[in-house]
Amino acid sequence: MRLENKIALITGGASGLGLATTERFVAEGCRVLVTDIQEEQGEDLSARFGDDVLFRRCDVTREDEVEAAFDYAENEMGPVDAVFHSAGIIGAVGPITTTPGDEWRFSIDILLNGTFYAMKHAARVMIPRKRGSIISMASTAGLMGGLGPHAYAAAKHGVVGLTKNVAAELAGNGIRVNSVAATGMATPMVAVSLTGDPSKIEEAKKTLADTSPLKGRPGLAEDVANAVLWLASDESGYTTGHTLTTDAGLTVGATPEGPAFADYQPLFREGGKRGLETS
Repeated sequence: MRLENKIALITGGASGLGLATTERFVAEGCRVLVTDIQEEQGEDLSARFGDDVLFRRCDVTREDEVEAAFDYAENEMGPVDAVFHSAGIIGAVGPITTTPGDEWRFSIDILLNGTFYAMKHAARVMIPRKRGSIISMASTAGLMGGLGPHAYAAAKHGVVGLTKNVAAELAGNGIRVNSVAATGMATPMVAVSLTGDPSKIEEAKKTLADTSPLKGRPGLAEDVANAVLWLASDESGYTTGHTLTTDAGLTVGATPEGPAFADYQPLFREGGKRGLETS
């Protein structure tokens, strides 16, 4: 098992990408403290897995609650080996000219400040042991423009930058810091965006499959969970400061049709000439 006898803390672990990662970690021998504001789902998850999953309510916009969650994990489960900060929302949506300031601030508070608090307190408990893996949820919207609402894109660009900077600081302590940048995956949050209903996962999968650069293949929560698993495990022991994309090639320009230059044409030369002949 790839995470045997390890302890992990996963924020936003009661649904979506966090839930898929919790399930994957447990299958690989890890015990997990799940934090979330969705108390019913969190308690159900803990009951389902027994001693392998504990649940604690935590609002990631409150540093005191994040700090307490790490202390709880250390006291009740043991030294935290890996952290996956998955908690998030879509946030404020709309044109820059009309986005309300309070919605902007609330979005940044969850998506970026929450990431900072998780990294801060993960480092606090890991530095004395000189080991650990901290993984944050970034996004393709944090790598390119035009892929998400303004507040979401700004926050996720911040997550990518913070990942690099904190990795540079903590490398000397044996702590790795990475992030995962996904495109739209078949989760309740994306289903809401595509269909208006968080339960319509299958409908979301069809839409994602139709638009995926890997034609016919939708992005699944399990794809992100597998990426996080690798970053949490010893298999990625020489990787830090990296943002791993799970995007079917979107950020390198992949499309279902392929790029125009992939079809053969005679060599272009100077002055509009074609071919290898010089005369």
